[in-house]
Amino acid sequence: MARIGTTDLDVLPLNLGGNVFGWTADEDASAAVLDAFVAEGGSFVDTADVYSRWAPGHEGGESEAVLGRWMASRGNRSDVVLATKVGRLEGYLGTARATVRAGIEQSLKRLQTDYVDLYYAHADDPGTPLEETVAALGEVVAEGKARYVAASNFSAERLAEALRIADELGVARFVALQPHYNLVHRTDYEGPLQELAVREGLGVMPYSSLASGFLTGKYRPGGPAVDSPRAGSAGRYLDARGERVLAALDEVAAAHGTSVTAVSLAWLRVQPGVVAPVASASRVEQLPDLLAGARLELADDEIGALSAASA
Repeated sequence: MARIGTTDLDVLPLNLGGNVFGWTADEDASAAVLDAFVAEGGSFVDTADVYSRWAPGHEGGESEAVLGRWMASRGNRSDVVLATKVGRLEGYLGTARATVRAGIEQSLKRLQTDYVDLYYAHADDPGTPLEETVAALGEVVAEGKARYVAASNFSAERLAEALRIADELGVARFVALQPHYNLVHRTDYEGPLQELAVREGLGVMPYSSLASGFLTGKYRPGGPAVDSPRAGSAGRYLDARGERVLAALDEVAAAHGTSVTAVSLAWLRVQPGVVAPVASASRVEQLPDLLAGARLELADDEIGALSAASA
């Protein structure tokens, strides 16, 4: 188990992504994935109000609603470490006080709960003073509607400023960070942001942990096209560097008798600050590789070889 930053939340080091719930995973498939996840010791589930606004005919909130119905039917809300976000849904854009206040109420209604464990500012909002954002999120915690607050897609400079403001105001400070980070996308996090997260004791939950599926090994140069909503995004990694990374992953996976997916997550899991990579599964069959990544222990030389291949 892993502790999320300075909180009292202990989780299996895998944050199950809810972006697929109500989108590429229908209600029954979502429930099956969630049931299998908790049966294997998982508890940490990530969603957002904007999931899945991008799908034709969707308005946002679909993932939260699926999760809410699942928790209500299972009666297991207290066993789930639940994270959601505000700031990127049409009609609830940004993190002005009114948006944060309205956003949490709508999320709680869809989730059929009176609190979330982590409430993220989904993105930095330069149009709103940080003092207003931090104070509004502090109110959500003070009222018991969120146990803790967190940040996603913040620069090191703005995150440091938000932490300073929270301390000055005496309100809840960010305890976690969700950056875009994986074995082939390293520059957004490594450096000042990573140093700040480690120094401040923030729990880091990287999103796009498998690079839109590229780090599962199913997209390869000259290989067959894969019918997936993410195939185009994964394709941007199909270059010389991507081939080096896949070769290194193949070697480590073979040595452990496991999958490329598991090795990719295991590398990410041991990077400084990281607590639980975010990864999603549309089908139960995809879950074992994710769970293996939460438990696989790599040797130092294997971690080094993977880092060198992706440098």
